[in-house]
Amino acid sequence: MGNSLKAIVAFVPSDECQKYLVEDLEEMPVDKMVDLSGRQLRRLPLHICSFRELVKLYLSDNNLNHLPPELEQLQNLQILALDFNNFKSLPLVVCTLKQLCILYLGNNKLCSLPLELRLLQNLKTLWIESNCLQRLPEVVCELSLLKTLHAGSNALRTLPAQLRCLQELRTIWLSGNLLSEFPSVLLDMPFLEVIDVDRNSIRFFPSLAHLPGLKLVIYDHNPCRNAPKVAKGVRRVGRWSEESPEPRKRSGAVIEITLDEKPSPPPAAKLEPE
Repeated sequence: MGNSLKAIVAFVPSDECQKYLVEDLEEMPVDKMVDLSGRQLRRLPLHICSFRELVKLYLSDNNLNHLPPELEQLQNLQILALDFNNFKSLPLVVCTLKQLCILYLGNNKLCSLPLELRLLQNLKTLWIESNCLQRLPEVVCELSLLKTLHAGSNALRTLPAQLRCLQELRTIWLSGNLLSEFPSVLLDMPFLEVIDVDRNSIRFFPSLAHLPGLKLVIYDHNPCRNAPKVAKGVRRVGRWSEESPEPRKRSGAVIEITLDEKPSPPPAAKLEPE
């Protein structure tokens, strides 16, 4: 089906037209995965909700702003991708899917997350990057099994102290926010392995040498005058990262040393539950 025809059909709300957009998907695939990404959907075809054994549902890059209550029937769902849509709020029906391990909500228009999110106690990966969050919703701190949190490209200025309760958290991505200080709560999280605060407004970095689990810290593109001190073997990405923790001075001038190599951002490919 041509993209132009899909675009026209997408505006027609009838079940027949929406079903046309998903082409010949009449029965649940053998691999228990449905990928409807990039179909210009404006609503989820209801017959998808009848696939009760479905494990993975990808709805990325559509025009969705709500989900039907029938989605609650997918109680075996482990991966749900809702990124690159038009959600202004998270549909509460998502919070009924208690087997979810991975939830992609990036590139929407979310300003908050509902308290009902705490019901997703099996969630291990949460992507909420590129939304309209001015603060990290405290309900995130109640997701006790969370291992990866991607909250980059929002408008965060600080992090809640309750974040230290996430003792399973290993990776936190905070690039592209409005942090003016390094979040002090991260200093009380010795189990963290990756900290990314790239592209913020941090002017001073405290020592991170006491964090035994730390493997990588990304602090580039901050107006800082020092590099964070780290333990031996920890990789730093930012100014002076290959030198001493402080910039070298020569004849009163600060010599800035930039690391050319920078690791790739978090993988775009969808993850599998562990």
